[in-house]
Amino acid sequence: MSTTQIDRLRELLEPLAARQGMDLEDLTLTRAGRRQVLQLVVDTDEGVQLDECAELSRAASELLDAEDVMGADPYVLEVTSPGVDRPLTQPRHFRRAVGRMVRIRPTSGEVFTARLLGLDEEGLDLEIPGEKGRRPKPRRITFAEVEQVRGEVDFSRKDMPEEEA
Repeated sequence: MSTTQIDRLRELLEPLAARQGMDLEDLTLTRAGRRQVLQLVVDTDEGVQLDECAELSRAASELLDAEDVMGADPYVLEVTSPGVDRPLTQPRHFRRAVGRMVRIRPTSGEVFTARLLGLDEEGLDLEIPGEKGRRPKPRRITFAEVEQVRGEVDFSRKDMPEEEA
């Protein structure tokens, strides 16, 4: 697995995912015995359905075979959506997580969990859940104050009102 092969795969598969209305979030290539495993992680603002993954998998497989970028070794192609607990690194990740619980590691201070209410170019608007019957508290944190943000499993997700156009 060379960087040039990963770069070539990304150059080939990113436009294919985009034509199907998806963002190619990650691409990994690992060896499993004699075979290689190519995993594509894709997402959209509405999430990704199983049928959409299958459709992209068929199209990617045809393209990979036609372009012969995988070499002579057999390979397995996996197309999946990102997990709930993935790191949020791009503006589109944060936008897609509005209304969900996130775990924030600030540059200073303790890690905390909050509901992402909104965002702008400078930071995040959060709601810290109340403990022991207390009311939730609003909190604002700038991107400069954030080391890492990850999605959290949320069994009590609130339905967020849709933005008015």
